[in-house]
Amino acid sequence: MAPFVEVCRYYKPLPFQCPCRSSPTNSLILPHLSLKYSNLRLLASKPSSHPRFNGISFNRSRVITAVARVESEHLGDDSNSKEEEERDKEVQNVEEDSSLDQQKEKSRSQFKKRVVFGLGIGLSVGGVVLAGGWVFTLALAAAVLLSAREYFELVRSKGIAQGMTPPPRYLSRVCSVICALMPILTLYFGHIDIAVTSAAFVVAMALLLQRGRNPRFSQLSSTMFGLFYCGYLPCFWVKLRCGLTAPVLGRSWPVLLGGQGHWTVGLVAILVSFCGIIASDTFAFLGGKFQAFGKTPLISISPKKTWEGAVAGLVGCITITVLLSKSLSWPQPLVSTIAFGVLNFLGSVFGDLTESMIKRDAGVKDSGSLIPGHGGILDRVDSYIFTGALAYSFVRLHGV
Repeated sequence: MAPFVEVCRYYKPLPFQCPCRSSPTNSLILPHLSLKYSNLRLLASKPSSHPRFNGISFNRSRVITAVARVESEHLGDDSNSKEEEERDKEVQNVEEDSSLDQQKEKSRSQFKKRVVFGLGIGLSVGGVVLAGGWVFTLALAAAVLLSAREYFELVRSKGIAQGMTPPPRYLSRVCSVICALMPILTLYFGHIDIAVTSAAFVVAMALLLQRGRNPRFSQLSSTMFGLFYCGYLPCFWVKLRCGLTAPVLGRSWPVLLGGQGHWTVGLVAILVSFCGIIASDTFAFLGGKFQAFGKTPLISISPKKTWEGAVAGLVGCITITVLLSKSLSWPQPLVSTIAFGVLNFLGSVFGDLTESMIKRDAGVKDSGSLIPGHGGILDRVDSYIFTGALAYSFVRLHGV
């Protein structure tokens, strides 16, 4: 009845004269209705037979018929609108499902890339570590060069540059080359104390004497940290692999694997350390993915890291360290082996969090895009930067 009430609301009483008086024929004029009832039509009919209303052309039955027609059309419009809403919802659900499928497919492709390139990198690194000597040193120098370039690019990024003044670009490139030379000098001289001190002095003088710019402490601090972080710390892997040349006793090694003289304390130590770091990252990733363990944030620097993942990484690192130590005749008691695994885990986590802090300040997700599915070189070696110094110090202090 709503349309009929609407019609009544718009209807106004029609003035007319008494039938006894002669007057021109009066016609019914309705006002303009709203668009909602634009389909309402009143059709003229023959004059009414009623003696008192001969001057008005009005048919009540046809008005009621028109109102009923509008009512049915209005109900039809409501049903059509409901059908359109249902169709829109179905289309929206289909679009959401397709977007979710695309995201899943993208994550699967990224995971495949990570696995393929991870296996390739792992096999290559394993061969380089087994080769030792200049092969290992030159490969490490190349990785250091790429990592240093990524570090200084992060320093020059918008996120960090807004709060500080980055060093000049030419000086960043010079520092990257100096960092790459440090492992080579370590293998050649056995130490790099003089080289690091000389490099730091030259860089500081270049910053202080630069023309056209006022030197800033932020330039000096970021440059010195780059030399220490990207150049000095990786050199301990050279000391560990090439400096500790005592053979591992208690097991005879076949000639195909290099013989007894090839399996030195340094080689076994670096294999155990590398495998412990890989186990730490893998178990931490798996432990953080399982919802049953819970998700307790570890630190605000890296929101994705959890305490559950950290505990799983620690257990995995200790387990692999103990198993490899027994398999490779590592000359350490069980307590020292467990302590070595804990030390590798702490160095791995600390290096990862340090690089996460740098990337967070820079406002980027990855340090680069050199390795598909993994990011940059610095994203892959961040767990090894501090671990080399800790592992070398542990082995030397225990007199192995």
